[in-house]
Amino acid sequence: MKQVFCITLFLIIGLTASSQNVTIKGTAPGAGGRFVTLTVTSDFLTETEQTLARASIDSTGSFTMTVPVDRTILGKVSIDFHTADFFIEPGKDYQIRIAPYKYDDVKELNPFINSTNLQMELLHLPSNDINFILGEFDGVYNAFLVEHFNELYRDHNRTLIDSLRAKITFSVGDQTDPYIKTYMEYKQANVIQLVQFISKPMIAYTYFTSRPVLYDNIQYMDFFNSFFSKYMTATSMILKKNDYHALLSAQDPYSALMKALTADTLLRPVKLRELVLLKGLMEMYNTATDDQRKIISVLNTIEQKGQEPQARLIATNIIKNLTRLQPGTPAPLFNLRNRVNNGSVKLDSLRGKPVVVNFWTSYCEGCTNEMDLLKPIADKYKDKVLFISISSESSRLRMRYYVDLKKNWDWTFLHIGDQIDILKDYDVRSLPLFVIIDKDGNIYKYSADFPSNGLENSIEQLLQSSK
Repeated sequence: MKQVFCITLFLIIGLTASSQNVTIKGTAPGAGGRFVTLTVTSDFLTETEQTLARASIDSTGSFTMTVPVDRTILGKVSIDFHTADFFIEPGKDYQIRIAPYKYDDVKELNPFINSTNLQMELLHLPSNDINFILGEFDGVYNAFLVEHFNELYRDHNRTLIDSLRAKITFSVGDQTDPYIKTYMEYKQANVIQLVQFISKPMIAYTYFTSRPVLYDNIQYMDFFNSFFSKYMTATSMILKKNDYHALLSAQDPYSALMKALTADTLLRPVKLRELVLLKGLMEMYNTATDDQRKIISVLNTIEQKGQEPQARLIATNIIKNLTRLQPGTPAPLFNLRNRVNNGSVKLDSLRGKPVVVNFWTSYCEGCTNEMDLLKPIADKYKDKVLFISISSESSRLRMRYYVDLKKNWDWTFLHIGDQIDILKDYDVRSLPLFVIIDKDGNIYKYSADFPSNGLENSIEQLLQSSK
């Protein structure tokens, strides 16, 4: 009998009493024994992802997930690091079919390098479904841009605006759903800006100053991110004159900054002004190195006292993104199976001793060369420091056989299994990667020097500072 596993996680931001369950059933031939994950972007400024549900895929390739949804969201379905997006509306059920794929052919798991699009089909969609309508709209919009790109970009042919609108109306008709209307309007705003149909101040007034902030609509936020890129420091003729160092040094920097932004009449709505401030602070962080602590302090204020729950959430996400993996911040937790698959290791259970973690694969010659050099260091400090090597290759057996051949590699070896989010948490974009974690579970050095070039010195400095 075919068995379908269902896992439900109640993790959606801002759930209300109006939330309605959505069931997603699907097939993914070739993915039996793996997991399918459903995530949502918790905010479109930082693009921080939040897991909604995770379900196992049975031997026939079938799976089921149920999630509570209180508004239209853009969900992302993932198997390993392969993804596909679709819109999810409260109270609706979805049946999806993912094309067959040879998941085992991938040797090394790396979501930053190997990420590909799943070929996914939504089955039995009615013509009034948001995915059907926006699929039609995107098709017309994209084809129009390809056909008329030179006329739009080079010639600024404004007459094409009416042609585009006519094609869209012919294709999808007049839409009344608020999310769909906003999506289509703000995507077309890119063309209006491209052909310089109206001035930039008028664009700002038309699409932002005179409208509510729509944090959850992907096209509103895409246009916002494009229009307000470097706005505080470069684009705005008014704001770029500000001395942000002085404003950040004020007794109440949040209030000082918000007051300074009112000089730009386009930012009079307080929620819009705060969102522009959030984006500006995020952009300034890496260039205003002397003011980084002050920027975080302002973000902390918005996190606690922001005008909207979504603004407070964005501030929280910005802080996490800007400070993660910095010295003194908590190291991302993991709980991974050991190389023989008869036990697991939790990072937070290792408190009391420093931990040196390195990410590697047996396919990476540089990794194995450095691990040969790690051996004498591990021997020297084995009573004072824990050493853990995490393999990110797809085959646990290959890792085990390789380590068995290296009989002097006698420290702890773990396999990433299906938990590829750890690679995202530690931003593992290249191998090998070494990280030193202090005895309290906080980052001491990221990325740490290789054994061939200073790792031992860093370990010694940590031990000396802990005395």
